[in-house]
Order: sequence, then C-alpha cells, then structure tokens
Amino acid sequence: MQLYCNSLTAYQRLHTLEVKVGDLLIGNGHPIRVQTMTTTDTMDTAGTIAQAIRCIEAGAELVRITAPSKKEAENLLHIRNGLRAQGYTTPLVADIHFTPNAAEIAARIVEKVRINPGNYIDKKKFELIEYTDAEYLEEIDRIRERFTPLVNICKEHGTAMRIGTNHGSLSDRIMSRYGDTPMGMVESAMEFLRIAEDLDYRNIVLSMKSSNPQVMVQAYRLLVHTMQQELGHCYPLHLGVTEAGDGEDGRIKSAAGIGTLLEDGLGDTIRVSLTEDPEFELPVCRDLVKRYNDRAAKQAPIAPVEKITYSPFEYSRRPTAAVGNIGDKHVPVVVADFKGVENITPAALRSIGYTYDESSDKWNIADAAADYLFTEKPLTFALPGTLHVIVPAAVWPGVEDKEKYLPFFTLQDYLGAAQRSASFNFVSMNADQLPDAATLQALAADKTVVLSVYAENVHAMPAVRRFFMQLQEEKINTPALLETRAADATADEQLIHFSVETGALLLDGFGDGLWLRGTDVSSRALVNNVAFGILQATRTRISKTEYISCPSCGRTLFDLQETTARIRAVTHHLKGVKIAIMGCIVNGPGEMADADFGYVGSGVGKITLYRGKEVVKRGLSSEVAVDELIDLIKDHGMWVEKN
Repeated sequence: MQLYCNSLTAYQRLHTLEVKVGDLLIGNGHPIRVQTMTTTDTMDTAGTIAQAIRCIEAGAELVRITAPSKKEAENLLHIRNGLRAQGYTTPLVADIHFTPNAAEIAARIVEKVRINPGNYIDKKKFELIEYTDAEYLEEIDRIRERFTPLVNICKEHGTAMRIGTNHGSLSDRIMSRYGDTPMGMVESAMEFLRIAEDLDYRNIVLSMKSSNPQVMVQAYRLLVHTMQQELGHCYPLHLGVTEAGDGEDGRIKSAAGIGTLLEDGLGDTIRVSLTEDPEFELPVCRDLVKRYNDRAAKQAPIAPVEKITYSPFEYSRRPTAAVGNIGDKHVPVVVADFKGVENITPAALRSIGYTYDESSDKWNIADAAADYLFTEKPLTFALPGTLHVIVPAAVWPGVEDKEKYLPFFTLQDYLGAAQRSASFNFVSMNADQLPDAATLQALAADKTVVLSVYAENVHAMPAVRRFFMQLQEEKINTPALLETRAADATADEQLIHFSVETGALLLDGFGDGLWLRGTDVSSRALVNNVAFGILQATRTRISKTEYISCPSCGRTLFDLQETTARIRAVTHHLKGVKIAIMGCIVNGPGEMADADFGYVGSGVGKITLYRGKEVVKRGLSSEVAVDELIDLIKDHGMWVEKN
C-alpha cells in the first residue's frame, strides 16, 4: 500500500535521500535534527553571533538567519567567520524570500539556503489569472532560467537547499490553477524540484508549512505520495507549523501538526516556530523528537491495515450517532478527570471553567469549561446545569440523580451488567485488544453507549486509529472519546504527549471528545486548557481567539513579543476571531493565510492593518495601531465587550 508512510501501524522512519549540510547529515535514517532561527537584525553581526551561540548551546543542530537582501547575505560571511573563530561549527542556513541575488551570494557562504517557491521568482499581487497550458509552460521556463544559476552555485560549493512552501504565500500562478490547497502547495515545490532533478542536484530538503495543522499535515502527506509516484524516491522533510504563536497555544499547535507526521515516521528535521526567543524553541523540539527514540523496538504489535477506511489527504470527521451532546454534529466534548481527588468543593471546579458565586448562588461558565467531570464518588453540592458527572459503574446504582450522574463501565462489566443507564453509558475500550465483531455489534446495538478509547502500547496513537478503522470496517457509528493517559515526568512533556496523540487522531477525523488523564505534574487547569487548546489547534472546536503570530526575526520592525501580548490582552475574549500579528511585510498578507485581521509591520514603527488579505489602513504609528485594530474589528461586527 503506497500511501504516504511505510505503515499505519508499525513505526518505521520513511526512507529519504541523504542530504549533507556542512558536516551534518539529514535523512536516510539519521537522527531527527532540531533547528531554530535567529531573531536579531542580520546586520548586527555581534548580536546575531551571540544569539546563534545561545541557540547552539540550547541544542540547535542548524541555525537559520534571514537574508532578505544582498547586504544581509554578504554579512553572513562575517557572522560565519565570527562563529567559527569561537569554535562553533554548526551549519548556518540563509533564509531567502524575494531576492534570487541574495540567495546566490549566500549559497557561496553558508551551508544551506532556504527559498520559498511562492515568492522567490513569482510575484504575488493576489490576482486570479487564467493561464493556458502554453502560458503556464512559459512560466515554468522562466522559473527554470532564473533558478538554474542558484542550483549550479549550490552544486559548485556543496551547498544544501530547502525548498520551503508556505500555505499563505502561494504564487498567483499556483493559486489560479490549484487554489489555496495542499495540492497547490505540493505542486509549488515540485516545479522547482523537477528542475533541480533535471540538473542532477539532489542535496535538497522540502517543507510544506501552514499555520493550520490540518492543511500542513495533508500537504506533507500529499508531497510524499507525489514524490513516491513521480520520482520513485523521497527527499528529506523539514517539519513545522508556521506562525504557531507563543506560550501554551504555540506549543500545542506545533506538537499537533509536527507530531502527527512524526507518529507515522515522516520528518528528518523539525523547527517549532514560537513568538519567543529562539532558544526556547529547542526544548519543545527535543521533547517531540525523544518520543521516537527506540519507538520501533519498544512498540507492541498492532494488527496491520488491509484497506484504509478514510482519506488521509482531506479532513472528514467520522460520522457517528449522537448520544446526548456527544457525536453527530456536536463539537467534541471535554472530560475533566478528578480521579483520586477527595472532598471536591465548588472552588475546585474553577480549574475547569466553572466559578461559583456564593452571594448570588449562581455559576459562571467560561467558554473553555469542561462538559463532563469524572469522580469516584458523588459530589456533595449542586452542579451547574451544563455539567454532568461520570462515576464508576459500581458506584452509579447508589446515586440518587441518575440523569446528572452517568456510569463508566469496563467492557467486561458492561457486557455482564444487570443495571445500565437508560440514556448514557460510557464504556472503556482498550484499543490494544481489538474486540471481535460480535462484541462490537452488541455495543453498536445499544444507542446509549459512548466508547472511551485508549491504548497502553507505546505506539498508542496508531493502535487507537486502527480501532477506529475497525469501527468503520464494521459500519459502526457509536461515538467515541479519545482517552489519553500520560505518565511523563514534566508538565511540558505531558503537553506534548496529549497534543500529539489526540491531535493526530482529531486531524484524521477521529474522536468525539477528549479525556486527558495525566499525573500530578500537571494541574487540572493546565490539562483543561490543553484539551481546549488541542481542539482549537485542530479546528474541531473553537473556544477562544486564535493568534497567528510569526517568530520574530531580523526583518521584524517592532517588538513582536510585547505587541503580541498587548493585542492578546485586549482581544483574548473574541471567541473564534483569528488575528495575525506579523513582524514585517515579507511575512505579511501571504503568511496570514486565513486570518480575519492582520497587524503587519510595514516600516520602522509603522503598521499596516488588513481585513483578510486586503489592506485597510497603511502606515499607522505603532502607538495607535492596536486601538485602530480594535476599531477595525468593531467596524466589521466582530467585536463583543468583555463580561
């Protein structure tokens, strides 16, 4: 089965060509490399050297530096020499956008250049142009003529290249023929790759980045499939979610997108793009990569897939029946786990979005409030109307309110139960032990059942995915929660664990809710926020404002971290609104992709505001631009006052 990976059940790294970047080898089974990008002005030689050293000492195996024009490209020589003089031999990557001349200079100096096929030669005016086949081929010939000199320089100097497609910066030509699609992203890269292959140059890494993990995952999978079909071999993959943002949300979005691909053995180098100092990206990279150390040796066998039951190249949620507010068209629910907690009080529910006001005897419910709560014994106080409680099946018969309280069975206990709820029965399902068809049909016949699916296999996500495919094979539409158990040593590792294993399943359309079960290193408030963050990142349930925020780099024209914090402070209550905060015009309208509003640096201290990809206000002082952004949101009817 040639899909996009070697196996959907047995962990194997995808075989890719070997690429040499200085003394570093990427692909062909070598360890997954971690990298980052400096945020300093490239003309600040000392500052860039100092930051690069901090990144290298934090674990970066490659360091990327922006080179938007010839002068920055030329200054890479001084930066490289300064690093080498201090004993640092880590390969450097020049980040090129619009300027082929800068790429040709940089390719003679550093070990790798990154070009974006969407804007390296093509101009982007956001125009829809109808191309005949002949006109389209003429454009390809123009690309070949302008791209060939760079390839020849790279061959001469032993320089590697990354052809890095970005979802938000596809050329007008690609957009006209393929639209704003994963296939358009793939074809954008393949046009350049075909030229390089014709010139017998293969020292290339590829990337398919998007701020939307759904699009990003589909594009990488399509790219691998296309290379397998057309070339018969695959180039190494650089994985990343672009403009992921900062803090917890940026880590969740990156882990969901990158981790989904790593789970299936795709990816040879990764970068986590956070709106933070670059050295803070490296621990997140390491937490992601170390999950796959010895994964193949440690995993338990999973039944192979004979026929895939869903499309991995487009999102479609598994159709299910509804049980209460779970399944069918309902957004995925969140279960808060209070297992082992004695004496739960109303105050304890603040951590999962419920705040009790004693004076008015009322509950205030947040947008990110859990839908269900699991506890091992009944609570001693009245609950808000939207919250239901799950208790062990052995406890449930003694509970007075059998509408508010719902039983949780093991599979064996359910099959032999003398008493069940007439409306709602949760049944735990270990995906490591695929049940027989008769058992599944017995569950499917009971329209009150909601499955809670988990796996103990170290390769847990594919085990759960295999179970969902069995449900599809048997045409069973029983809704199912993703019950993920993490025993990692730190809260950061648990965040990665939850985000990868549930994010991957949600992106494939599986799961009607999340039940995250961690250890004491994670607070319940953190786990609840992570659950809603995963749903937001996978675009399966929107509960808060989404920020598409680029990592600062040498092109940034204002303090990106401070500005992001200021915009968050006044807009965080705008549920479902997507705001892009871009450091410069290079990462402007293109990289914003599907944002509702954009705040983009257009000069030192100057801001341009966008509605979608349309300029609304240009050249604003950064002192007033945040207020102007608020007015713009109000003008378009998307502003609400804070409660």
